[in-house]
Amino acid sequence: MPKTIMTIDDSPTIRQMVKFTLKITDYQVIEAVDGPDALAKLNGQRIDLFLSDINMPGMNGFELARKIRSMPAFKFTPIVLLTTESDQAKKAEGKAAGATGWIVKPFSPEQLIAVIKRVCP
Repeated sequence: MPKTIMTIDDSPTIRQMVKFTLKITDYQVIEAVDGPDALAKLNGQRIDLFLSDINMPGMNGFELARKIRSMPAFKFTPIVLLTTESDQAKKAEGKAAGATGWIVKPFSPEQLIAVIKRVCP
């Protein structure tokens, strides 16, 4: 059974690139445009990994990670943050919020797949 990955990003271009990369490697993809949309789409879904932007309107990626971590069903589900941020303080904030990994944009499809395979074998 293919793994299901939810990608959360307010950029349609990033969502499309991530979806294309994941589909060719046989992952199921659920897209969300922001944090509230992601939470609304969880509704009993089995998610094996979350890929989230940090800088989004309404709810940033750190807030979303904290909300995901507060749900028993997703307490240990990997969360990888996709962001243009590379500052160590931001990475520490992400880790404190519950993020498992961090990918700086722009990234290559190979880098994305390598990180996913490492945190969600």
